[in-house]
Amino acid sequence: MKITLIKKRDYPELKRLYSEFDVVRKGEICVAVGGDGTFIRAAREFDGPILPIRSGDESSIGYYADLSLEEIGYMVDSLKEKRYSIEKLGNKIEVEYKGKKHYAINEIVLNNALEEVSFRIYEIEKNIRYEIYPYVMSGDGMLVTGLVGSTAYNKSAGGPIILSPDVFCITFLNVDGPYRNPIVVDSKKRLEVEVAKYRGKLKYDGKELGVLGKGDRFRVRLSDKELRVVRFGRKEKFGSKLDRIIRSRMQA
Repeated sequence: MKITLIKKRDYPELKRLYSEFDVVRKGEICVAVGGDGTFIRAAREFDGPILPIRSGDESSIGYYADLSLEEIGYMVDSLKEKRYSIEKLGNKIEVEYKGKKHYAINEIVLNNALEEVSFRIYEIEKNIRYEIYPYVMSGDGMLVTGLVGSTAYNKSAGGPIILSPDVFCITFLNVDGPYRNPIVVDSKKRLEVEVAKYRGKLKYDGKELGVLGKGDRFRVRLSDKELRVVRFGRKEKFGSKLDRIIRSRMQA
């Protein structure tokens, strides 16, 4: 088997991978060793299924990983004997800005560039815009996420944890307005956000796309690009993952 290896740093346990597999640029699967940041990097650089492995570093939570680096032997044997399955984890979030499309794993964020940013949100249907709200939202901004990124920035901002791959959500960041609760959106919907006043920075997974002023727009939707992971029949349950995250935060 040919594999691609993306790692946070060099770990001695990885020698087993080099001895058992062909480590190449474009393999059948990508082994991502580290934490959630390494997993996000792998999802950006690799189109095929990803096998996330927790490195055990204190700063690496590894929310998406079912296995730790200590289980490298089990992982190697399972891959060689083809005792694994490929599971769809979710879909990437698409942001269209200035005619170009970009794909986020965790979230798309509109942040205030200075003190605040004001914006309107529309639903796009057959290239016709319909206002979701008949008023302007003003504050620190908003973020858009799906199942994969709902436990990241979205959770910290008070957004919902999503368990379905067929929806995405908008979470507002300290905004003024008569309605500030997060919105869950059907996967078939396409939304457009227009800056109404002041300036805002548009980012996806922390990467800045530009600074938007009055009248500037971008569109978001749940894309058709799937994020797939390798499973070995030992899938960690959601409650266990959440407990591990909480405990790591408490220890920090």
